[in-house]
Amino acid sequence: MFIIRVSANQFILNQTKDTFCTGIPNFAAEHFSMQQRLVLYKIYLLLVLFLAGGSAIAQTEPAGKEPTPVNVDFSDLFEYIQQKGQTVQKLLGSVELHQDSVYMSCDSAFIFNELDVTAMGRVLIQQSDSVSIFADSLAYQGAIRVADLFGQVILMNGSQKLFTNRLNYDLNTRIATYDQGALLTNDTTQLTSKKGYYYVDSDEIFFKDSVQIIDPNFELRTDTLSYRTDTQVATFLAPTLIVQDSIKIYCEGGYYDVRNQVAQFTGNPQYQKGNESRATAYIIRYDGEKSEVTLQGNARFEEPGRKASADVLRYMEDTEEIFLIGQARYESEDKVIEADTISYDQKKEIYTTRGRSLISDPPHLIEADQIDYEKEAGMGIALGNVVWQDTSAGLSIFCDTARYREEGSYLQAMGGRNGRPMLISRIETDSMYLTADTLIAQNQLDTLTQDSSRMLMAYHDVRIFKSNLQALCDSVYYSTRDSLFRLYKDPLIWSDTSQFSADTIHVHLTQDGIDRIDLYNRSFITNSPDLKYFNQIKGKLIKAYLEDGEIRRMRVEGNAETVYYALDDAGAYIGANKTVCSEMLFIFAEQKLKEIRFYKEPSGQLHPMNQADHEALRLDGFRWEYDRRPKSIVDLFKKKL
Repeated sequence: MFIIRVSANQFILNQTKDTFCTGIPNFAAEHFSMQQRLVLYKIYLLLVLFLAGGSAIAQTEPAGKEPTPVNVDFSDLFEYIQQKGQTVQKLLGSVELHQDSVYMSCDSAFIFNELDVTAMGRVLIQQSDSVSIFADSLAYQGAIRVADLFGQVILMNGSQKLFTNRLNYDLNTRIATYDQGALLTNDTTQLTSKKGYYYVDSDEIFFKDSVQIIDPNFELRTDTLSYRTDTQVATFLAPTLIVQDSIKIYCEGGYYDVRNQVAQFTGNPQYQKGNESRATAYIIRYDGEKSEVTLQGNARFEEPGRKASADVLRYMEDTEEIFLIGQARYESEDKVIEADTISYDQKKEIYTTRGRSLISDPPHLIEADQIDYEKEAGMGIALGNVVWQDTSAGLSIFCDTARYREEGSYLQAMGGRNGRPMLISRIETDSMYLTADTLIAQNQLDTLTQDSSRMLMAYHDVRIFKSNLQALCDSVYYSTRDSLFRLYKDPLIWSDTSQFSADTIHVHLTQDGIDRIDLYNRSFITNSPDLKYFNQIKGKLIKAYLEDGEIRRMRVEGNAETVYYALDDAGAYIGANKTVCSEMLFIFAEQKLKEIRFYKEPSGQLHPMNQADHEALRLDGFRWEYDRRPKSIVDLFKKKL
C-alpha cells in the first residue's frame, strides 16, 4: 500500500478536472512515474474506502447543469487517491472548504468525487453572512447541496440559535429539518420540539410534537406551531396552552407576538386567572404590556360574585376595569346591569352605561338611555327616558333625568313630558298617575323594628289622576309604612261629583283602594249633580270613609256647617237646608245621601227653592274649580290647569 501525504507547507492547490494528478504534490511528480502514481492512487483509494466503511457511494449527478465541485482552501495534511473513476481526498487539521458561496471548516474531512463531504470535529457550515451551522460531524452531498449534521448541532441565523443532535439542511432551499428534538433560543426565549422545519429565507420555523416555549413572561405548550424568527411571532396550529403567572389561556388557533407580548387566540379560546376567573369568546386578544384582555364574539367573563357578557369585552388586569360593548350585561351579587355598552371600574365601583340601559337591584329597577354612577361620591345620574320601579311597592317613575343613590335607594326625578316627571302607583286593578316638577323616592328604616318602607315626595304643581279620583296641590308626601298620601298647600280632590278642599288632605290607601280621605283645617266639600246647585259641607276636620271607591260615611267635626238641596221622590228640588252645629254625620247608599245626623245643639233652616237666595247660601270658603279638574292623563302634562 502506498500513501501520499502532504503537509500544509507542501500542499499546492492546483485542482483541474482534466489533469490526472489533481492535487499531486511536487515531490510526488518528481520521484514517481505516471504508472507508479496510478498504482499509488488505486491503493490509497481502496484504503480510504475501507477506513470510511464504504461510505463513498457514487452519486448520480442530476440532469442539466453540472454541479460545482467542492474546493479545498486549506488543510494541515492532505491525502488523495483515485480508483475506477472514484476519487477520495482525505484532509486532516484546520480543514477549510467551499462550494460556490457555501464555506465549510472542520478538523478532518473526506471528499468523494469532489462533491460529497464527510467531515468530523468542530464542523462549521456558513452560507451568506447570516447562517452558520456548527456540528460534531457532517455528511454533505454536493450534487444536491444537502447536509446532514450530527452531534452537538447549532444553527445560527442572526440572534436565533437552534440546538439539536441531528439536522438536515438543504442549502438550495435553505430549509433545515430535524426529527430528534431541538431547542431554539432567541434572547431570553426558548422553544423546544421533537420535530421541526426551519425555512431560513422566510425566517419561519414549523415545530411539531411536544412543542414548548419558555419565556420570562409566559410558557406555552402545543403540538404544532409556526414561529417567525424575524418578528418573533408564534402561530398556533393545534390545541395550545399558554401560562403566564396565574393566567392560563387555551386555544386551537391564533398567534402570539413574543417581542411585543401581544396575542390573538381563536378556536374555542378560554382564559383563566387563578382557579376562579374565567373567560370565553370567539376570539381572545391579549396585550401583556398593557395587561389587557379583549374578548370578541359571544364574550363571557366570570369570577366569584361577578359575571359579564357582551359582543366585545375588554378587561384591564391591573386596574380591574371592564368595558362591555354590544348587548352588554354585568352581574354582581346585588345587581344586574344591562346596556349597549358598560364601563365598570371594579376597584372604585364606578360604572357608566350608554345606549338603552337597565340596572336591576331588586326590588328596584332603573332604565335610561345612559347611566353614570360613582360609589365614592355616593351618587349616580340617569339620563334620557328614565324609568324607575319599586316592584315591591308597585311604584314606577318616568322622567328625563334622575339622580340616585344606591344607599337608601334614593331617587330624584326631574324633567319628562313638558318637563314633568310622572309617578304611577298600582292600586287594586287600577293605577294612579301623579306628575310634579320634581319627584323624590327614598327608603326609610324604622330604628325600632328595623322594617324598611318607601317614602315618596312630589313638589310644586302636583297633579293626580285616577279613574275615580283626581287631585291638585303644591306638594305630596307618601309612605308605604302607613299607605298614606299627604297633600299640602291648597289641595283639591275630586271624586265623582264631589270636590274636596282644605289646608291639608290625607288619603288613606289599602290593598283594596282608597279607604279614607281626611281634610284638616278649612275643610270644605262641595257636591253638584247638575253643576247648578251646590251641596256644601264645611268644618275644621272632615273624614270621608269609602268602600269600593264610593263614599259611605262622612263625619264633620268642629264648627260644622252644611247646605243641602233636598229632593222629592221624583228627584225634583224641594229646597235648600242650611244647618250649623258642632258635629255632623252623613250616611250614603247607592251614591245618594240617605241620612244626616247633627250633634250638639244644631240649628237649621229650610229655604224653599222659589224663595232661596242661592248665592247667599254659599258658605264662606266656597269655590267650585271644576275647570281645573284633570279629566285625563293628558291633563297632567298641560302647561297650566
